[in-house]
Amino acid sequence: MLYRLSYPGALSERDVIPKEPTWEPVSEDQLPPPTQIPPELVDKLERLALVDFRTKQGLECLEKAIRFADQLHVVDTTGIEPMDSVLEDRALFLREDTATDGGCAEELLQLANKTVEEYFVAPPGNIPLPKKEERSSMLKHSEL
Repeated sequence: MLYRLSYPGALSERDVIPKEPTWEPVSEDQLPPPTQIPPELVDKLERLALVDFRTKQGLECLEKAIRFADQLHVVDTTGIEPMDSVLEDRALFLREDTATDGGCAEELLQLANKTVEEYFVAPPGNIPLPKKEERSSMLKHSEL
């Protein structure tokens, strides 16, 4: 159960949340021209993101995502200071950047699941898809 503390002069949600939107949708004429995506870039994105853009639906989804992000070009940020934290109401406390005694490599290596000599062994990350030509030839061979 939630309890709300109230005191004289306290703001409620009704006072803070606007009753109607305070923004306006960006009109199409304010946006930059639509981005043309060359086939080589689509192929590279497929391999890096492990997402299939070969279909018409996949390519349309990519184009819509880019078009949505294009709206950021229209935002007027003059006089707005960049944030150094996603928590705008809190300060970040940074420690001094001083060297410590170190000498704990052996202790740290004991925490690893797998090591080779004096190195951590990391699990393999995303394995990129083969290039478009290689995928096409693999599909042809699998159909035979």
